[in-house]
Amino acid sequence: MNADTTQESTSLRGPSWQEDAGRDLVRSFGDRMALFVRGEGAYIWDGEGKKYLDFLAGIAVDALGHAHPAFVEAVSTQAATLTHVSNYFATPPQLALAARLKRLAGTGETGRVYFANSGAEANEAAFKLARLHGRGTERTRILTLKGGFHGRTMGALALTGKPALQADFLPMVPGVEHIDATVDALEAAFDDRVAAFIVEPIQGEAGVVELPEGYLEAAREITARHGALLIVDEIQTGAGRTGEWFAFQHAGIVPDAITVAKGIGGGFPIGALITFGAASELFFPGTHGSTFGGNALGTAVAGAVLQEIESAGLVANAAARETQLRAGIVALGSPLVAGVRGRGLLLGVELSSPVAKAVVAAAQEHGLIVNAANDDTIRLAPPLIIGDAEIAEFLSLFGAALATVSDALILEGAPA
Repeated sequence: MNADTTQESTSLRGPSWQEDAGRDLVRSFGDRMALFVRGEGAYIWDGEGKKYLDFLAGIAVDALGHAHPAFVEAVSTQAATLTHVSNYFATPPQLALAARLKRLAGTGETGRVYFANSGAEANEAAFKLARLHGRGTERTRILTLKGGFHGRTMGALALTGKPALQADFLPMVPGVEHIDATVDALEAAFDDRVAAFIVEPIQGEAGVVELPEGYLEAAREITARHGALLIVDEIQTGAGRTGEWFAFQHAGIVPDAITVAKGIGGGFPIGALITFGAASELFFPGTHGSTFGGNALGTAVAGAVLQEIESAGLVANAAARETQLRAGIVALGSPLVAGVRGRGLLLGVELSSPVAKAVVAAAQEHGLIVNAANDDTIRLAPPLIIGDAEIAEFLSLFGAALATVSDALILEGAPA
């Protein structure tokens, strides 16, 4: 090992990796909570050899868990064949994935797919789709929901209904308005100057907040009546996570477009905008592009991931495990658990006290990875492959974490 290589190596033990991260990585993410070095199935291991049950899955990304044979084979086979040729050309895995996504989303023959590299990029494409729909008209307004999250790039950030995230980057891209998540508010906000309404079926970053009953159905009727696009952000809810391939399918509607990413690649960075009907004709040459989007390697891996989800019945598994997890969490009897919301394997555990970060830290100490979506919500987004054994272990570890925090609150004299 030469001197340069030695200098760039990172210790897997002790504080050295934390020092490296603090010195070499931008600080937009804050301090890293652990250094993970390998994974298998629903488990990951840190640099000191400690094993964790992963119930976050890279924030709903690792749909097949870690190092799944289908994922590994797809990466290695395609990497040894063809990785990238640019979008001046097409490749077989790109065309196959586009056809598969159209079939799973139910677009019919008129659907089209634009490939990106992330969810934020997919939403940037959706933003442009809305602008193209309004091109040459007075349709300059785009509506989204307060509390919604659509990404951190400048267009996607304008769509994101979180003023605290926008504050340091003002002014935002103009034309976006954020409204309350009620049918009355949507109806009141609409007129024929609206180009599109962009909405998450479940607001994941807001704390796994579900839309009111019948909301998507009403949104479809209102947007259609006013000639506006209905664009559904399925980045966190897609790829089978809610017990349907895409969450809009629970409502039985047909949107004009959806955005997808996260789980469709199973850990490989890929996103897409999928259009339906007349919206498929809005883009024309020169209106959008990506150097890496739709590369042969990414599309081959995503195709293999979706094929495995389909052949292994993991969409149905997500639906079945929701019932099991909900019942198990309530049965823990913890005074900290106030309820469970969400759908499929995207669940939010509502806490009775704003101690979510403490619960996450305690869970990590016990060997469980979960996420604090906000101060009083624990987000669960495990791999779609989980079964009885993983759920039983999760309930044991999560119960222990809740007890640790409850005991600490009692010692402090606070209500548990």
